Amino acid sequence: MKEQLTALKHEALAAIAGAEDLQSLEALRVRFLGKKGELTAILKQMGGLSAEERPVIGQMANALSEKLTGAIAARREALEAVALDAQLVREKLDITIPGTREAVGKQHVMRKTLDEALDIFIGLGFSIAEGPEVELAVNVFDKLNTPDAHPSRDWSDTFYFDRDSEYVLRTQTSPVQVRVMENQKPPIRVVSPGRVYRKDEVDATHSPMFHQIEGLVVDKGITMADLKGTLNALVEQLYGVGTATRFRPHHFPFTEPSCEVDCQCFKCRGKGCPMCKGEGWIELLGAGMVHPNVLRNCGIDPEVYTGFAFGIGLDRMTMMRYNISDLRLIFENDLRFLRQF
Repeated sequence: MKEQLTALKHEALAAIAGAEDLQSLEALRVRFLGKKGELTAILKQMGGLSAEERPVIGQMANALSEKLTGAIAARREALEAVALDAQLVREKLDITIPGTREAVGKQHVMRKTLDEALDIFIGLGFSIAEGPEVELAVNVFDKLNTPDAHPSRDWSDTFYFDRDSEYVLRTQTSPVQVRVMENQKPPIRVVSPGRVYRKDEVDATHSPMFHQIEGLVVDKGITMADLKGTLNALVEQLYGVGTATRFRPHHFPFTEPSCEVDCQCFKCRGKGCPMCKGEGWIELLGAGMVHPNVLRNCGIDPEVYTGFAFGIGLDRMTMMRYNISDLRLIFENDLRFLRQF
């Protein structure tokens, strides 16, 4: 058995010294020192030794185990040092080479205008409400007092899902106001921004997909003066103190009385140009006092509460805010244009 231990010693030390990587070194440890390793197999034969031989062989086996363990540890340390050196060479960072500049994005010009407008409304005490872009036709038309014969309900104006569908792509964000009034008791003061869809032909001021910010206030004693004061405050904070506005009588089925609100043309300053079609004014939004039928449809007593509502075209607001003459530029995603803002 002494001869076996001596032979194992020479074989194991040579193999450990020649191990080329940590994986093969671990395999050698298992082979020679594992529970089913060669040293264990030799020690299992000690049962056939005499009482005098056992202590000698046991001492010799323990010494061999310690020697092999030390050799494996020394070889592992050497291999780890070699691996670290290779990693340092492989991952060397040359600080003399200029770094790659990371591209930093910016807010889209539409998002900037929306954030500015929402900050103004929040400062005026409004909260923000959002709703789905795919809406029930009853919320888009019926609850907003829109009669069956109204042009906006026609297939040529609105995106329906099919002939018998009760779902449409919302034509305005007013359905959000319906949802708020049905689920919240007055006083109500909300703005509802979002995308809306109409079958408009694309030109300098129209798109089949555009953006709105609609506002709603419902409380006791609300009058047209509150509406005008709110909108004038918005326009002056967006375009500067003294910005001219014009309120014109109009008709909307969901407000009574109703008005159109214009801003002085930013391009010609009221003189008349192709941008404003020679009028000197650009239509900014529609507004009015909430129709009693709308309040009633949403479970609010019009004998107790009144309110006003308005719908702002965010796209046109952006054009006026940044002197953009063509709406299509905003949606073309040309970085040469967008980086200006």
